[in-house]
Amino acid sequence: MARAVQSHGATTTPWHSAPGRSSFSVRAMIDELKGKLQAEVERLNHEINFVLPKEIERALAHGDLRENSEYKAALERQQFAQARLSHLRHRLSRLSGVSEKDIPRDCVGFGSRVTVQDAETRKLEIYAITLGEFIEGGETGDEVPVSIASPLGQALLNCTVGQSVTIDLPIGRRKLKVVALVTVHELAEGRPKTAKDGRRRAR
Repeated sequence: MARAVQSHGATTTPWHSAPGRSSFSVRAMIDELKGKLQAEVERLNHEINFVLPKEIERALAHGDLRENSEYKAALERQQFAQARLSHLRHRLSRLSGVSEKDIPRDCVGFGSRVTVQDAETRKLEIYAITLGEFIEGGETGDEVPVSIASPLGQALLNCTVGQSVTIDLPIGRRKLKVVALVTVHELAEGRPKTAKDGRRRAR
């Protein structure tokens, strides 16, 4: 069943999870991700407020700014750090709004590993549904991180195994069928690696 795709921000349909181990584990996973982002925020704050001002001051002491490569490099780094800091704060804000009870248990949602098959090429692809860069692909490189707010992420959101979606991408129109799904709840619980279609998970 194909459905229209919109490129606006991601929304989720509330799914109330039962209390127990997975709720705790998913919450712990989210808190760990928040901790990593907060650590980078603190590092960038220190760099912006203490390290870079000293580098800029030292570069200014060298005189002519028109040919001062150190000054230009420090300014560029400052601009990059400020942009990155703003990006991280936005991501932290979004991640803070994620609740395990709102993450679906039987369809694609935040943190899901979803295997799709291209209707034309018949090739399998594995995606990790993320909020930006929050969840990386697997160690083997088989999983491709896909932002939940991207057109592809929006197309797959709330899909179940066996469902197909048609999506227009810069590379052209694609029709993808969901052939296997592992939700973040299952990942948190460390269940045996058997996909919801009964086959072994493609890893």
